[in-house]
Amino acid sequence: MTTAIVPGTFDPITSGHLDIIERAATLFDEVVVGVAASAHKNGTGPLFAAQLRVELICQATAHLPRVRVASFDTLLIDFVRAQKGDVIVKGLRAMTDFELEFQMAALNARMDCEVETLFIMSSPEYMYLSSSAVKEIAALGGSVKGLVPACVEEALLDESR
Repeated sequence: MTTAIVPGTFDPITSGHLDIIERAATLFDEVVVGVAASAHKNGTGPLFAAQLRVELICQATAHLPRVRVASFDTLLIDFVRAQKGDVIVKGLRAMTDFELEFQMAALNARMDCEVETLFIMSSPEYMYLSSSAVKEIAALGGSVKGLVPACVEEALLDESR
């Protein structure tokens, strides 16, 4: 059985993230979505607490029987080992993603050469999409319909009230 880890902050999970998770679920026996606690990313804390992000991802992936969700606050490679993962799956949107992801993949390989990293290109309709953009649109009162799963859209509306 091959277990893939799809890690991220997922603050919040977007339709692009969900697309990568769904595609990974067709390639591997089990997919673990690893939600990084990430107390400080880009100089700010997350909009949603880790437990709420886990709950939202569980709702968004409920239709995928071989997907489970867990949070972590360790090195990714330690989380992969704890989950008995074989491969790390990362989505790529643009060259800027590639540079950072390539560096992280090389460091993870140095820490554990038995864990592979697989890059999946974003589907064209999601190449522009990021959690940061979604949060900004929602904060300014714009519609995020279609950019995020319905449960996340509702959570963002609740957050803005």
